[in-house]
Amino acid sequence: MITLNVNGRSRDVDDAPNTPLLYVLRDTLELNGAKFGCGLGQCGACTVVVDGKPVFSCLTPIAILQGRKITTLEGLGTEDAPSPLQRAFIEEQAAQCGYCIPGMIMRAHALLTGNAAPTDAEIREHMNANLCRCGTHMRILQAIKRAARGMQAADARAPAQEVRP
Repeated sequence: MITLNVNGRSRDVDDAPNTPLLYVLRDTLELNGAKFGCGLGQCGACTVVVDGKPVFSCLTPIAILQGRKITTLEGLGTEDAPSPLQRAFIEEQAAQCGYCIPGMIMRAHALLTGNAAPTDAEIREHMNANLCRCGTHMRILQAIKRAARGMQAADARAPAQEVRP
């Protein structure tokens, strides 16, 4: 038995330790956001975030994930209450077929969590590991920039924290 922390919830799974996370997410935990694309870590459709870093879940055995924080698309928001990043993808109409979008969103989430104001070059470099065959790359980049602007605006509106000695 391996205990995984998925979307802030402890989940005990009885899968073999070398089972790729993707299969546990989809088949055992019924979280279908991450997609099987190539199975080789070359397309990014299966991208999830582990401890703040994007990983290819098709290549990551669950044995190395105990005690680590795993975030999937389902952990960001819901259909009725999408996260700001998901909302930006919707508003920019970044999905055509939609197959790559969960992985794109998760990779973008990792980027924006660590860098709320990335440059175009930083976005392109970070997103380079994920492929979109439909050609919506420009809309995806626009969505990430929109989400970053929204995060910056929210930070500017947030009340200042009192600093105590």
